[in-house]
Amino acid sequence: MMKQLLLIFFLLCSRTSGQSGPAAAPSDPTTTSGQSQSTPPVLPPSSVPLVASGPSGSAEITSILKKAGKFSTFIGLLKSTQMDAEINTRLKKSNQGVTIFAPTDTAFSDLQTGTLNTFTDQQKTELARFHIVPSFISMSQFETVSNPVHTAIDGNTVGFPLNVVGNGTHVNMTTGVVNTTVDSVVYSDGQLAVYKIPQILLSQGILRPQAPAPAPLPPKVKKATPLSSQAPSTPTAASVHTSGGTGLPRYPAAAVSVGLAVLAALSFFL
Repeated sequence: MMKQLLLIFFLLCSRTSGQSGPAAAPSDPTTTSGQSQSTPPVLPPSSVPLVASGPSGSAEITSILKKAGKFSTFIGLLKSTQMDAEINTRLKKSNQGVTIFAPTDTAFSDLQTGTLNTFTDQQKTELARFHIVPSFISMSQFETVSNPVHTAIDGNTVGFPLNVVGNGTHVNMTTGVVNTTVDSVVYSDGQLAVYKIPQILLSQGILRPQAPAPAPLPPKVKKATPLSSQAPSTPTAASVHTSGGTGLPRYPAAAVSVGLAVLAALSFFL
């Protein structure tokens, strides 16, 4: 009886050990808060414009930026330099289009306090023009655009170099001073393209030391007139009197007196 019980117990133990499941797969690593540690993917800039395009020829840059929001400082810069009117005029008269890189209000606030206020009017105009390309560039065209890109600063690429490189999903920009990217498309209608950028495009040409104003010229010193030229001329005894039509010679007073005495003596004898 004891042997039978031991045999049954042995069979039960063997069957239980054979039915154990496979080892569980390792769980994802978690943080102390219980959330999985995963690196978020880098998203490409959105190709969907923030502002819908209107009828052809109706684009107005400040209205577009106001609708998009967060561009108040850039709008003020365009207005103070009158670049807003220049952009709108170009859109109406040119078929080449315009491309604008619009820094956000956060981009301006990242500057050192008071930086923009220290700029001269010329520097502010150059800053505004450096964010404008006088031709339309779509997102896909950034892959083949020629560098350096000619901006609205009269094509000056020496003090104002702008290099743009696109790979189909991202657009990188560099000026030699600032490296930034295109965040999203604000507006695009085939004639005007506006892109949102997180930094202001600064260059050595904008930040160069301003030459001081030239000193005023000293007043011209008048030459002194010689005293000899100021002395009145003295007429000589033999000078001719020209007040009348025919000039008569002037005789000495002594000769006149002798003549009068002779005439008086002759009249006495007569």
